[in-house]
Amino acid sequence: MNKKVNFLYIMVDQARSDFFGCYGNDKIKTPNIDALAKRGTTLDQLYVANPFCMPSRSAIMTGRMPSVNGARTNGTPLPLEARTFVGSLLDDGYDTALIGKCHLQNMTGMERAYTSPEAEKCKTDEDGYPDQPTTSKLTGADYENENSVIWRASPDHEVKTPYYGFDHVDLCTLHSDNVGANYERWLNEEVSNANDLKGAKNGLYKGNISSPQSWRTAIDEEHYSTSYIGRKTIDWIEEHQENASENPFFLYCSFPDPHHPFAPPGKYWDMYDPDDMNLPESFNKGSSPVLDHMRNDFEQGTSGRESTLPFAVNEKEAREAIALTYGMVTMIDDWVGKIMASLEEQGLLNNTVIIFSSDHGEYMANHGIMLKGPLHYQGLIRIPFIWCDPVQNTLSRTSELCSAIDIAPTILERSQTKPYYGIQGKSMLDMMNNKIDHHRKAVLIEDDREVIYLGFKEPQRVRTMVTDRYRLSMTQPADFYELYDLKNDPHEINNLWEDDNQATLRNQEIQRMLKLICEMQDWSPLPTGRA
Repeated sequence: MNKKVNFLYIMVDQARSDFFGCYGNDKIKTPNIDALAKRGTTLDQLYVANPFCMPSRSAIMTGRMPSVNGARTNGTPLPLEARTFVGSLLDDGYDTALIGKCHLQNMTGMERAYTSPEAEKCKTDEDGYPDQPTTSKLTGADYENENSVIWRASPDHEVKTPYYGFDHVDLCTLHSDNVGANYERWLNEEVSNANDLKGAKNGLYKGNISSPQSWRTAIDEEHYSTSYIGRKTIDWIEEHQENASENPFFLYCSFPDPHHPFAPPGKYWDMYDPDDMNLPESFNKGSSPVLDHMRNDFEQGTSGRESTLPFAVNEKEAREAIALTYGMVTMIDDWVGKIMASLEEQGLLNNTVIIFSSDHGEYMANHGIMLKGPLHYQGLIRIPFIWCDPVQNTLSRTSELCSAIDIAPTILERSQTKPYYGIQGKSMLDMMNNKIDHHRKAVLIEDDREVIYLGFKEPQRVRTMVTDRYRLSMTQPADFYELYDLKNDPHEINNLWEDDNQATLRNQEIQRMLKLICEMQDWSPLPTGRA
């Protein structure tokens, strides 16, 4: 029997599609990622299931929407009993490994900053967590695997494996030069004064860079987290070939960059000149209650721009943040090249499917704002996805609509591993092999949050539908709606919702979204018998 195909899944964090040359960016240097795109299939319209880290990554891992897999919002861990495609591969004889960021459980160690007012009225368990509709706990030792505080306080703390299907884990938590877990322990062994090199207070001279959350880290390139993850990935490949080459593998190489703060090391700090960076076409254009709130805060000097919450920027700050982000991306690209060279040295290129993607995007100065939030602009919700198959002659490029929940069933089908019941995604193999005319007619994006911010007075829910032509978003309880014609208004500047001439279009798209929401409800668990 022939050995099953291997997988290398390279994940980056908070990277838009247009951060890469293969997606049309002529300012950035990403030759190695571009080379993957030339060898494989590039997807132009793969959308997140949720535009935030934990629910997005959980949707990718399970093939199920956040509202049904249990990780519906940032801060809510994926239940340990949830099935993942990685777990299925492990059961099917694959060696599975995670090098880098996972973020299926909470990693900051911080208490909830916000919570639903209704939850405060409820009975709590022994951990002070409001009692849930089920008896399955999401707190306790089993949900502290990624807690950075515990990693730093307890030298013996490790991830309990198998971890959502990963049998080997070298974990990285957090971002920039504050990355923790296994990386931090390695750094402390390699560099005697590691703690004196971290953060803005220890940063090197950064010239006239003034963009919020930017500093020139004192950690050198060799010891920065991107290098650690790249090196550990190569080490794992070499060790696997030496000790278990007869087993197929799934290797997840997950970089915390190019997520903010903006602090690329060494030569990557000033690799790009901010003056050469292009501002988005939508910069400071368009209007909405949320967008206008951020702009007013900025004008009045009341916006908190040193947190994870979105904020407005001026032109200088925007160009600087773009340049620094490009530096982080190019550093990752350099390591992608080294990892590819290692696969070639080990004779693995002919039997390894290579996947490159991100968990979600970034505003990156779209409409003059940064980071991520409840406005579902294309830069936030559309992610890069490259599928490089050494055997199958797939399309070079496709603009078919796809969802991040489609990734899990695609990998399972390619590995010839039977899926578990309840996967909501659709395998993209037939689409990439040009065997079908259409993959999806529409994609659904869910977004639940308990953060009271940006002018809201209570928790929000956003539901977005993207079709071949339109983006419809509904934000509740604000009664705020967006409808954009992506063909004639690709930068999402003119909201058609209030246009009296578009009543028929509004009704049509609302009906389509209602049907889509219904389709994305859970069909599991199956009945155990006839009632």
